[in-house]
Amino acid sequence: MVRMSAEERRESVIRAATAEFARGGYYGTSTEVIAKRVGVSQPYLFRLFPSKKAIFLAAAERCVEDTIRTFEEASEGLEGEEALHAMANAYTKVIAERPERLMMQMQMFVTVAAAEEAGEHEFGESVRAGWMRLWDTVHLPLGADVKETTTFLAYGMLINCLVAMGFPPEHRVWEGLYPSAREKGRLEK
Repeated sequence: MVRMSAEERRESVIRAATAEFARGGYYGTSTEVIAKRVGVSQPYLFRLFPSKKAIFLAAAERCVEDTIRTFEEASEGLEGEEALHAMANAYTKVIAERPERLMMQMQMFVTVAAAEEAGEHEFGESVRAGWMRLWDTVHLPLGADVKETTTFLAYGMLINCLVAMGFPPEHRVWEGLYPSAREKGRLEK
């Protein structure tokens, strides 16, 4: 059996944490279940990350960075309408193939709301900074047009919510929303 380096183990923890937090949220996921999924002890988990919050923030950061990379790769060399469609199609593919990323995004927003209510602002600061990086990533390919960027991200959030609620691709709520993705069945779970 090959031993993993601490960095490889950290990567394993981030992947496992993303899947577990996506399913149970920050408050409903124990570090025990993350450690078990990775195959390490809780004390070892806390040698890699100082706290549950640090694990969640690392998973949230990875989720944002993966989404940014998806948009950057899809829009490379494109502008305007072409960039918009390329990014939309790439994102719908991610939703179908990596639903834990979509659910992690939803958990990030829920966690920020709950933490802010409790007076804990670190979650919000981190998630808002990630959102702004995401905004900037789609803003330039869309011609630095605030309205286009807002519309694109608003549709994205609507799609996140519809998928999270389990609306099947043939449901009428999808009419007019990225029809090329729907026709290809990319929004199916």
